Amino acid sequence: MGKLFKTTFSTAVIVLIPACIGINYIGKLFAQALKLPLWLDSIGTCIGAILGGPVIGGICGAANNLIYGFTTGDNITLIYALTSLFIGISVGVMARLGFMNSLPKALITACIGGLAAVIVSTPLNIIYWGGTTGNLWGDAVFAASQANNMPIWIGSLFDELVVDIPDKLITVIIVYFIVSRLPKKLTTLYDANSVVESLD
Repeated sequence: MGKLFKTTFSTAVIVLIPACIGINYIGKLFAQALKLPLWLDSIGTCIGAILGGPVIGGICGAANNLIYGFTTGDNITLIYALTSLFIGISVGVMARLGFMNSLPKALITACIGGLAAVIVSTPLNIIYWGGTTGNLWGDAVFAASQANNMPIWIGSLFDELVVDIPDKLITVIIVYFIVSRLPKKLTTLYDANSVVESLD
């Protein structure tokens, strides 16, 4: 378990964090400006998680929500910092377990990241927004579920599933192709084990 969460705050990792937060920020702005039915705010989180590990992924995710929320006045984003934290942790753990070494395995990572988002966000949606997400596609599913007299928690769960799973699939596929094409000399800078060994 310790190896999964092993983190080294080297210069490369410290530089990586704001870069990943910036990628998240731009992705979210892009999705909101075009009114896309996806979030696109986890690309940087996943890059940070894969290169730096679960702790770095969690930091990138949560920090992006907090920065975006405070700078744009979007209080909704602040609430979901917890969701982004768990997305980063789950993707980082999967990457450490070798689930970003091939595209089929990356798709499994995407599903785990999506499920983490669903599990954390659904209760938040119910507590703060009556079960909705504010996403056009997801809320249409929620409305249909309520029209059919389904429990709110089931409707909210479906609302999240139809948005978060596709969003994380697209996100992780993009990230897989980005990271898989990075030079070995660069990715080695983020290997916690190699950094520790070099200090012995």
